Amino acid sequence: MQAVEVKSLLEAKLSGTRVEVQGEGCNFQLNLISDELAALSPVKRQQQIYAHLNPWIADGSIHAVTMKFFSEASWAERS
Repeated sequence: MQAVEVKSLLEAKLSGTRVEVQGEGCNFQLNLISDELAALSPVKRQQQIYAHLNPWIADGSIHAVTMKFFSEASWAERS
């Protein structure tokens, strides 16, 4: 699976969320920018993402995922 595929998949499933993906093969680092996700507990945020990635994790296309969550404001402060 390619990073662009992960980005497209998650942005299609999570409206209002920007996704920055780094990595290749089966290991990915995700930056997820969304006020909605940022308002959830850490466990709920991860559950939301894994719910969409589980088919690819199960078949081995994705092996490892690291996630960081940002509100729109906190992401803008990084620039």
